[in-house]
Amino acid sequence: MDKVFARFIEKIGNPMARQEVPVSSIERYRGKVPNLLLEYWAEHGWCGYGDGIFWIVNPQEYEGVVASWIEGTKLQERDTYHLIARSAFGDLYLFGEKTGFSLKISSVLSRYVINNLDFRTEEMDRHLQGFLLTREVDTNNYGDLFKPAKKKLGTLRHDEMYGFVPALMLGGPDTLDHLEKVKAVEHLTLLSQIAELQPYSFSDL
Repeated sequence: MDKVFARFIEKIGNPMARQEVPVSSIERYRGKVPNLLLEYWAEHGWCGYGDGIFWIVNPQEYEGVVASWIEGTKLQERDTYHLIARSAFGDLYLFGEKTGFSLKISSVLSRYVINNLDFRTEEMDRHLQGFLLTREVDTNNYGDLFKPAKKKLGTLRHDEMYGFVPALMLGGPDTLDHLEKVKAVEHLTLLSQIAELQPYSFSDL
């Protein structure tokens, strides 16, 4: 294990619910995501970290989710995005083939933030290292609800997340009583259809 990934695990937490990555998946994304990410997939698989608060995922499983969120928006014109990681509460981390780790979608709030990076394709691996090293447990939590949710609802499987029911964008409260363990792909797709995706404004932060 290289030092960057070791530091990432040290910060976020130990791996769980590992899925082995087939060679076909590695070849499918060669040239579309950093080569170093493909090496990490081969060595570590697709996994949850920190008891499932953060997940490195199979982008192919989330192609429909990405399309549902960004089709018809300016983001679609900006780049071709691949979802490579997500939080337990549906924060989506997307890698752009031309812009790197430049897009994060908060599905719960239907908000996104773009990082305008000085990106060159030969620096893909460095971008990945920077992305991993800047992940924090707190920023993948939602109102410190992760531990109470895990205690109440149980540990997440690789295809699950904690979702508010009813959704916040439908007026539901963001309390533990309204959190449920839901299928990630289905719930994220549902959230994409509730409200138009909007950029974060300073008043949201």
